[in-house]
Amino acid sequence: MSTMRLSTTTETERADAVEAASLAVNRGDLVVIPTDTVYGIAADAFEPQAVQALLAAKGRGREMPPPVLISSAVTLDALATDVPEWGRALVREFWPGPLTVVCHQQSSLKWDLGETRGTVAVRMPDHQVALAVLERTGPLAVSSANKTGVAAALNVEEAEEMLADSVAVFVDAGLAPGMVPSTIVDLTGSECRVLRMGAVSEEQLRAVLEPLGVTLTGEGVHGQAVAEEAEGDGQG
Repeated sequence: MSTMRLSTTTETERADAVEAASLAVNRGDLVVIPTDTVYGIAADAFEPQAVQALLAAKGRGREMPPPVLISSAVTLDALATDVPEWGRALVREFWPGPLTVVCHQQSSLKWDLGETRGTVAVRMPDHQVALAVLERTGPLAVSSANKTGVAAALNVEEAEEMLADSVAVFVDAGLAPGMVPSTIVDLTGSECRVLRMGAVSEEQLRAVLEPLGVTLTGEGVHGQAVAEEAEGDGQG
């Protein structure tokens, strides 16, 4: 596959890079885009072959489905159902930003992200380039731009070294602004369960949840072990 790396230094360059990445996604190709955490490898969330190619590029199986990035919080209800009010409070507080929420997915969705067990992990990144791409493509399956077991790419050079054979367009926005991946929380139960503690801290989560009478639990709480990175991953 021929690949291109496109800069976003000027407004014209950024517009050209966003257009090239969007066209590549629409063709079913993979792209690497910056996010507010780390660089992410992205595919059309509604194109099963593209999602499978993303997993293969990272060396992952279907048991580790990628999260989905969106350009607007209102899109959450198109992808997820039964989102609790306290979950919406977290979204209002931390989106756009480094919080990934795991929800029950809409049963009508025609996609195949892998073995999701009826859930979907969703995030709205706080990065102008990522949002510009998402506004043109719609929801993207996005995972950190790295091979599984290797640190997530913080610049395009690192991503290209690992993924060049699989990616059509690399969008270069310099060093990733966030060195810590997103915090991942599970909204599918009566309590807010932390799956991975990241850029949004336990204290920040509690500040939103405790006034609503919601308990915070999970492996990321009180400094315990956290789950393996799921996004880009968190997306990204």
